[in-house]
Amino acid sequence: MVSIPEYYEGKNVLLTGATGFLGKVLLEKLLRSCPKVNSVYVLVRQKDGQTPQERVEEILSSKLFDRLRDESPNFREKIIAVDSELTQPKLALSEEDKEVIIDSTNIIFHCAATVRFNESLRDAVQLNVIATRQLILLAQQMKNLEVFMHVSTAYAYCNRKHIDEVVYPAPVDPKKLIDSLEWMDDGLVNDITPKLIGDRPNTYIYTKALAEYVIQQEGAKLNVVILRPSIVGASWKEPFPGWIDNFNGPSGVFIAAGKGILRTMRASNNALADLVPVDVVVNMSLAAAWYSGVNRPRNIMVYNCTTGSTNPFHWEEVEYHVISTFKRNPLEQAFRRPNVNLTSNHLLYHYWIAVSHKAPAFLYDIYLRMTGRNPRMMKTITRLHRALVFLEYFTSNSWVWSTDNVSMLMNQLNPEDKKTFNIDVRQLHWAEYIENYCLGTKKYVLNEEMSGLPAARKHLNKLRNIRYGFNTILVILIWRIFIARSQMARNIWYFVVSLCYKFLSYFRASSTMRY
Repeated sequence: MVSIPEYYEGKNVLLTGATGFLGKVLLEKLLRSCPKVNSVYVLVRQKDGQTPQERVEEILSSKLFDRLRDESPNFREKIIAVDSELTQPKLALSEEDKEVIIDSTNIIFHCAATVRFNESLRDAVQLNVIATRQLILLAQQMKNLEVFMHVSTAYAYCNRKHIDEVVYPAPVDPKKLIDSLEWMDDGLVNDITPKLIGDRPNTYIYTKALAEYVIQQEGAKLNVVILRPSIVGASWKEPFPGWIDNFNGPSGVFIAAGKGILRTMRASNNALADLVPVDVVVNMSLAAAWYSGVNRPRNIMVYNCTTGSTNPFHWEEVEYHVISTFKRNPLEQAFRRPNVNLTSNHLLYHYWIAVSHKAPAFLYDIYLRMTGRNPRMMKTITRLHRALVFLEYFTSNSWVWSTDNVSMLMNQLNPEDKKTFNIDVRQLHWAEYIENYCLGTKKYVLNEEMSGLPAARKHLNKLRNIRYGFNTILVILIWRIFIARSQMARNIWYFVVSLCYKFLSYFRASSTMRY
């Protein structure tokens, strides 16, 4: 078979979601590793007074494209920004743009979606289901379309513990749901949402399952590929290790832990943390589209892009490596020293929330008020708790995903493509990846320079001394208030101290005899 770069040579690609995290990385990788691709039509809407062209130019000016700028300075010539609104009828395309796209497009990468877990059902259906259906209808008109690649989520069927690489029946008929939403008011929609999504945790996952069913039903005549990544994290290797540009998912949790704001979260230590690097997702997208484009399989190809089955990693290990990294490479102006306790116990979790989150935040806000500044820590803690509620489902449960198609795809790649489009997560060294991930949040999300590390470490040592001092004062107060005034308390105290003294004496004597 032709190699992946050879397949994309001279092809015209249509990309949605280019302003999102995954879409940006896919655009960069496609242009860098398949330099002879003809053009990329990027569907972008106007936003905040910026034209689609201005929004695309802002993306291309980011650090993500530094390597591409060095290797291919004229790459911008291949990118064509197209004014489009996915939530509008017929994607709000002009007749001229529509005609060009229908005549020219060879491959579609549909990455656009709302990834907000708390999105209203109406908006989630509009963005994830109706927009996908409209893109399918447009694809059916394309004269030279070879592949329709749809990016879904590995959690679309999280109500199952074992998930195969197939499209399962929809929880509800998407057409009936869309028709119903047209006459329902927002209050009624919000009331029925919990009953509709049932055993799925949020509207994002629910509508992603509906979108897959829509593609299966209405894209039957198209050569369709569905990619299901799990929790997409920072880059592993490309274009450089640790690139991340948002607070979504684990990134915000890592930063909160590094700042010392997050001290506890509900999670099962033994639950699989199915993180997958964004560059692995992108490589698999390009490789899967290549395979279907060359081989034209009869059925929809579904790929579970996960790590838990081949290179398992647990939340307990995530917590350890995140805290270790931020202790060695602290974030600037940390609130407290990094330290996070994971617990699955409901009562213990709420105890630690009160003791290690709310109480310190309340005291810090009092300090801010006394010094004439606006209190902000309680608001920060409240926002953090809301985010943690949405993550609990994924940090407390584990799933088993079949990856037979992924293994097959890996075996189809020639040696050069295996290097250039690496999808073998067995090679992923988790400790190194998490360290680069944490450093990526520091450099690319918080824009902190590594030259500031000595000052950050000094600040962390200062926080440690403050903690030791506070604990010492607390012990003295407990002694003065409780122990010193009670004969029974003093007896217990002296008994404990004598036991400790005897243990240390025995340990010292044993050590002396050994030598």
